[in-house]
Amino acid sequence: MKMTTAYETGTFVGRAWRPDVEGPSLVTVRDGELIDITSKRVPTMRDLLDLSDPVAHARSASGEAIASVDAVMARPAGGSDEVHLLAPCDLQAVKACGVTFARSMIERVIEERAAGDATRAETIRARMTAIIGDSLRNLKAGSPEAAGVKAALIDEGVWSQYLEVGIGPDAEVFTKAQPLSSVGWGAAVGLHPISRWNNPEPEIVLAVSADGRIKGATLGNDVNLRDVEGRSALLLGKAKDNNASCAIGPFIRLFDETYSIDDVRHADLDLLIEGPDGFHLKGASTMREISRDPLDLVAQTIGSHHQYPDGLMLFMGTLFAPVEDRGEPGQGFTHKIGDVVTISSPALGSLVNTVRLSTDCPPWTFGTAALMRNLAKRGLL
Repeated sequence: MKMTTAYETGTFVGRAWRPDVEGPSLVTVRDGELIDITSKRVPTMRDLLDLSDPVAHARSASGEAIASVDAVMARPAGGSDEVHLLAPCDLQAVKACGVTFARSMIERVIEERAAGDATRAETIRARMTAIIGDSLRNLKAGSPEAAGVKAALIDEGVWSQYLEVGIGPDAEVFTKAQPLSSVGWGAAVGLHPISRWNNPEPEIVLAVSADGRIKGATLGNDVNLRDVEGRSALLLGKAKDNNASCAIGPFIRLFDETYSIDDVRHADLDLLIEGPDGFHLKGASTMREISRDPLDLVAQTIGSHHQYPDGLMLFMGTLFAPVEDRGEPGQGFTHKIGDVVTISSPALGSLVNTVRLSTDCPPWTFGTAALMRNLAKRGLL
């Protein structure tokens, strides 16, 4: 099946590297082609999402065909000498909400209580399952039922700070990556070399304008270093914000007559991990089980208490936490270098990345200053 099939319905926008201009361009998908719609009026994704009607602009703006979607996705993301997809965001802050699925909250508690030791995880998991059973399914954070589950866990001596953000009234919101540092479709995704217990986190990512309006959604991999964060929550920044540790893409699907926030609320995500050792793991996550509504997560991130003048991308958390043993019994899952991770959803397409160490991924060198200079050189500022 051609890759363009997923993008034939809806309004998709993104960013692509153009070697002939030595910089990124704003693109939309039309009839299987990447159309460069960069202009002096709308030079960046930030500017497109800030329009009152980005859909109308994406559909009507004049542009230049620079490559077919199939051709670009038929090869790995290349260097600066060929057209390739970038993360579809640019000047936006990249934020993430953690512990938004009550069931996956248990894995965070396990990470903390195991202090980053994968060998202790299975014993702790069995004990907690015996305490709460299936009571976390469809549990809504901040509800009386959530307070009851929290009380039961505390009574059993398994209190954790993750309980507070997982089922309490206030969401966890943290900085996942710096503007322009996220990698896109086909690129290497990085693990900090100090980690020995880690996994992908398939998520839907909201594209939010400066005034707090959700303009669309895409896919993301919020790489999780279970041992690092498990040792101490104060290591969250070190665990999350590393070279190439944030993958977003391939495109932002704008909200239009074919796609809305309700489609996000009911979205299903599939995960496939294919290892260089022949290992295969399939997983799934569904937004139907999220403990906090997407609109609530956005409201807790941006508002009178915090402004983002260039907008933001917001990871909404994941239900997926792999517990299957990959090697020795009781060790659970962890990545191997060379794993190919595919995160897919019918309405958003597929995000494909290969796992490397952050120290082996291409260094991040094209930042805000480089973008501004490039746009100015092209007469777009």
